Amino acid sequence: MPKKKSGGWILAATILGSSMVFIDGTVVNVALPALQSDLNATVIDVQWVVEAYALFLAALLLTGGSLGDNFGRKRIYIVGVSLFALASIYCGLAPNINQLIIARAVQGIGGALLVPGSLAIISSSFSEEERGRAIGTWSGFTAITAAVGPVLGGWLIEEVSWRAVFFINIPFTIVVLLLVFLHVPESRDEESQGLDWPGAGLATISLGTIVFGLIESSRLGFSHPLIVTALSIGVVALVLFLIIEARKRNPMLPLTMFRSRNFSGANLLTLFLYTALSGALFFLPLNLIQVQGYSATAAGAALLPFILIMFLLSRWSGGLIKRYGAKLPLVVGPIIVACGFLLFMLPGVGGSYWLTFFPAVVVLGLGMALSVAPLTTTVMSSVKENRAGVASGINNAVSRTAGLLAVAVFGLVMLQGFNSRLNDRLRAFSLAPAVTQELDKQRVRLADVALPASLDAAMKIKLQEAINESFVTGFRRVALGSALLAVLSAISAWWLIEGKKVDLRKN
Repeated sequence: MPKKKSGGWILAATILGSSMVFIDGTVVNVALPALQSDLNATVIDVQWVVEAYALFLAALLLTGGSLGDNFGRKRIYIVGVSLFALASIYCGLAPNINQLIIARAVQGIGGALLVPGSLAIISSSFSEEERGRAIGTWSGFTAITAAVGPVLGGWLIEEVSWRAVFFINIPFTIVVLLLVFLHVPESRDEESQGLDWPGAGLATISLGTIVFGLIESSRLGFSHPLIVTALSIGVVALVLFLIIEARKRNPMLPLTMFRSRNFSGANLLTLFLYTALSGALFFLPLNLIQVQGYSATAAGAALLPFILIMFLLSRWSGGLIKRYGAKLPLVVGPIIVACGFLLFMLPGVGGSYWLTFFPAVVVLGLGMALSVAPLTTTVMSSVKENRAGVASGINNAVSRTAGLLAVAVFGLVMLQGFNSRLNDRLRAFSLAPAVTQELDKQRVRLADVALPASLDAAMKIKLQEAINESFVTGFRRVALGSALLAVLSAISAWWLIEGKKVDLRKN
């Protein structure tokens, strides 16, 4: 176990490294409207900017955890941080939307190497008694650094360019590498039996084809042969993945770990809760900027209360598991989260931030602050210490897969709600067929639809109001879906997670 002095440096190194991944998750959402306009991209294109990153992050997190267990967590952490930084530079220099999507995929690979390593390093460096508060500190400070990202990113978007937001990671990288080289000890799993490359390949194919089918179905329809083929390949690859993992001696996903009710319950809760969160937060910046008229900086700052609450309460909530056990906070927290999502359904178009989105953001923050640290501690404490890298990788893979599926599935929900409401509104207007056709071509841009120049000023105002109202309708459906998923996550905790203090499980 580290001395207190070195323990602080270890926490700093893991917090700052992980923060790069979380910052990119939040700051890119704020940048989406700007890059959509600058690169003439559709909503499906910007979905891929998010999904290319999330796909490789989710698919390779388990491999990243296994690599750390095999070759040294410190070593793989360094490789992940360096690759993430290089990919960030690539993102900032990308000349078109396709190059940006490729760069984001490389970023995801780097993130998959460093994220599981950060928690595995903490778990191997702190005693079981200190681990809950250490992880709570990691959660809180990671949240506060992620909060700085959207605000700073919004300012950079307005004053420089959306491209500048990707260069935020460079100073972080320099500091992280110095701290890791100087203060982080090497650790590995001495019982490891090698890597599971077939599992990694099948996981990537399965996630990639399923997400491709879901996203592109918005454009092509579910009956299109390409969509049917992609979804079929994804399902077959998933079945093969589970069969291989059940039979291999060194599986990437050790299914025996799920014999622990705490481990199973925590991951099921993670799947539901992070699907809910990712779906709502993907569309929130688009709502704030394109519909509500917020600046990029204001949109970035809109979630500051959420992040500040996470920061202030995460260390405290990390200690709750020692006092009350895991079950209570993991039932109550998601229920509060559900209430926050329901509050997101109330705002229409316009109105003061403090009376519209602020209450929802605060309630959401309270619920997540109560949930995150106990959830992470439950995952890490339900397995033996030498399986920390795998456990961290599994839980992070579940959360990233949740985000991956959320953007794809809620994209369909959003588009359906938008189109349904817009169709109703357009029937009230006497539009020329050419104008209607032009609007139909641009529906995949949602609120970023460019109105035909031939329309008079009065009709443009009416159409813009109709488009904004249609977006709000879709966003409300997304918020309702997120609330239902949050309730399911609370039910998962009540059903599976033990009420007493989490004991060390042998898997």
